[in-house]
Amino acid sequence: MAQDEMWYETLHAGFGQYFTVDKLLYRDKTAHQDLVIFENAAFGRVMALDGVVQTTERDEFIYHEMMTHVPLLAHGKAKRVLIIGGGDGAMLREVSRHQTIEQITMVEIDAGVVSFCKEYLPNHSAGAYDDPRLNLVIDDGVNFVTQTQEKFDVIISDCTDPIGPGESLFTSEFYAGCKNALNPGGIFVAQNGVCFLQQEEAINSHRKLGHYFSDVSFYQAAIPTYYGGIMTFAWASDNESLRQWDTSTLESRFEDAGLRCRYYNPAIHVGSFALPQYLLNALSCEE
Repeated sequence: MAQDEMWYETLHAGFGQYFTVDKLLYRDKTAHQDLVIFENAAFGRVMALDGVVQTTERDEFIYHEMMTHVPLLAHGKAKRVLIIGGGDGAMLREVSRHQTIEQITMVEIDAGVVSFCKEYLPNHSAGAYDDPRLNLVIDDGVNFVTQTQEKFDVIISDCTDPIGPGESLFTSEFYAGCKNALNPGGIFVAQNGVCFLQQEEAINSHRKLGHYFSDVSFYQAAIPTYYGGIMTFAWASDNESLRQWDTSTLESRFEDAGLRCRYYNPAIHVGSFALPQYLLNALSCEE
């Protein structure tokens, strides 16, 4: 792939999206993966793995703000946070903005991803890897949560689609490990795909998480890069009230945290738990 060529995403059969490659920055094609990063006039730097867009500079803030500030402000008293994946550093960047957090553990399976993203996507981490509260662990996420004796208040699974290496982060074994690694009153969230096109992923996650948590749901955000409608985030806890805060409570916590966001705000937080009827219907049918 050269400059001025078109790069086509291959996540869905029969249709998709394309990007103009204004400048090819990196490509590593092996028997196991095809990793590419290039510049595009509309979205800035784009990183794709095995034909699927993982992140872009232009709109990554929507994804990362919603994956962090929703569970952290809903919890209200989180001191210890576990991030699974997230090697580009943007999830860490957003979590580290919460000064009341005392420890951030990040588990990334590939140390090379961290160094690669520091070089090619430096705006994602924005220096967050230097945060003294960070404990970076190079390990498989499933192995870590099933072996650790540590406990966390919030666990964020920044997983890829359930294809290839990311598949293990959608299993019952992983969810059980996360439940065991949470303190009482803890919250687990995870990326769960674009539900209009990947509805089975949501149904499967809902069913499996329901074995370990008494309150399982989803919240959503529209992220332009992830084609096909709203992206859903899995939500699991044993305290139903944590996803039912009123706007005024969240506004108070938001102000106390001193956050300034580009997408997230307390009204968005409350509204994000309102799901389209087609998803509600699908989830009710599997119960």
